[in-house]
Amino acid sequence: MFLACLAQFMVILDVSVVNVALPSIRHALSFSESGLQWVVNAYTVTFAGFLLLGGRAADLVGRRRVFVAGLVLFALASLGGGLANDRTVLVVMRLVQGLGGAVIAPASLALLTTTFTEPAERNRAIGIWGAMGGAGGAAGVLLGGVITDLLSWRWILFINVPIGLLAAAAAQRLLLEGRNPNATRNFDVLGALSSTAGLSLLVYGIVRTDTTGWGDPGTLGLIGAGLALLATFVALEGRFAKAPLMPLRLFRSRQLSAANVVVLLVGASVFGMWFFFTLYLQEVRGYSPLHAGLVFLPMTVTIVVTSTVTSRLTQRFGAKQVLTAGMLILSAGLFLFARVGVHASYLGEMLAPGLLTSFGMALVFVTGTVCATAGVARQEAGLASGIVNTSRLFGGALGLAALATLATSRSQSDLRHPTAAIHTFGQALVDGFQLAFLVGGSIALLGAAVAVFAMPAIRRRPALQPGEQQPVAVEV
Repeated sequence: MFLACLAQFMVILDVSVVNVALPSIRHALSFSESGLQWVVNAYTVTFAGFLLLGGRAADLVGRRRVFVAGLVLFALASLGGGLANDRTVLVVMRLVQGLGGAVIAPASLALLTTTFTEPAERNRAIGIWGAMGGAGGAAGVLLGGVITDLLSWRWILFINVPIGLLAAAAAQRLLLEGRNPNATRNFDVLGALSSTAGLSLLVYGIVRTDTTGWGDPGTLGLIGAGLALLATFVALEGRFAKAPLMPLRLFRSRQLSAANVVVLLVGASVFGMWFFFTLYLQEVRGYSPLHAGLVFLPMTVTIVVTSTVTSRLTQRFGAKQVLTAGMLILSAGLFLFARVGVHASYLGEMLAPGLLTSFGMALVFVTGTVCATAGVARQEAGLASGIVNTSRLFGGALGLAALATLATSRSQSDLRHPTAAIHTFGQALVDGFQLAFLVGGSIALLGAAVAVFAMPAIRRRPALQPGEQQPVAVEV
C-alpha cells in the first residue's frame, strides 16, 4: 500500500511540479511562450499514450517486475532532465519520464485492486491511492515553489532520483510477483504507437494555431493526421490486434464508459487551472516561486482530506450523485476563477475558487477511478487501471493545449488592438487566463451532464460473505 501510494504521488507530482518553475525554466533555456507548455505536455502525452501498454504489461509480464522497471526508468530520466542545458534535451527527458510514469501508474493501481479484493476495503484503498494522486498534483506546485526558490528548478527533477531508486529496491524485496500465466505475451506495440503519435500530432496541431491560425494547411494537416492515427488505433483494437491494449468489449459497461468520459473531461478542465493560475501568480502578480507555492497549500490539504472520505460518500449517496456534485462544484470554482483580476485579493478572488476546484476534483477523481475499475476481472486489473489513467492524461494534454492556445490568442489580440495602449501586458495575460477558466468551467459542466445522463444508478448490495465473489455493478 505504501509503495503503491508513494509511486502514484511521485508520478502525478511531476505533472504539476514544473508549473511553478516554468518562468525560471523559460529564462534559463530560452523557451518561447507556446513552446513552454511542452515542458508539461511532453510528460503528459507519453504518460497518456503508453498507459495502456503499461497496464497490459503489468498483467502479462508481472506487476512487480513492471513496477520496478518503471521506477528505475523514471529516476534515470529525471536525472537527465535535471542535467539538461538545452530545450530539446529537457523535452526529450520529460518524454522519457512520461514513459516511466505510464508504466508505474497502472501497475501501482493494479497492485491495490488485486491485493484488496473485498469491495469496501478495495474502495478505501483506491480512495487513499487517489488521495496520493490528488495530493501529488497539488503538492507539486507547493514543492516546486519551495525547491525552485531555495535551490534551483533543476532540483525539482533531481529529487525524484533517490526516491525512485529506493522505492524500486524496496519493491523488489517486498512485493510479490503477479501476472496472468495463461495470457499471450503480445504487447500491441502498434496500438501504443498509433495512440501516442495520434495524440502528439493532435496536440501539436492545436498548439500551432496560436501562431498560424486555424485555417493554415500545415496545422490542419497535423490535426487531420492525428485524428486519422487515433481512428487507426480504434480499428486496431476492434478488429486486428491479437491482444489489444484496449479491448472495446470493456466499454459495453455503461459504468466504465461513463466514468472514463467524466475523468477525461475533468482532466481537460483541471490541468489548465494549475498551469494558468501558476503563471498568473508569478507573471501578473510578481510572486516568487515559494510564495506562489504557498498559495496552493490550502488546495493541497483540501484534496487530501476530500479524497480520503470520498469512498464513504460514494457508498452512502451513490457514485452517480457524487460524480455529478463533484463536476458541478468544479465548474463553479473555475467560473469563479474567471473573475480574477490584475489586482485580485487572495481571500476574495483566489482562495474560494481554489478550494471549490480542489474539492470537486477530488470527488470526481476518486469516484471515477472506483467506477472505472469495479467489476473488472482480476487478470485485467492493470488494463482497467491503464484505461482510466489514460482518460485523465489524454483529457489533460488536449485540454491544456486547447486552453493555452485560446488564452494566448486572446492576449495577443488585446495587445494588437487599436486601443492596445490601454491594455497593460498584465491585463492582456489576465484576459487570456479568464477566457481559459470560462472554457474550462464549461467543460466541467459537460462532465456533469455526462454523469447525470450516462452514468447508471448503482443498487447497493449487502456486504459480501467470506469467499463470495465481488459482484459487477448493477445498472438500473
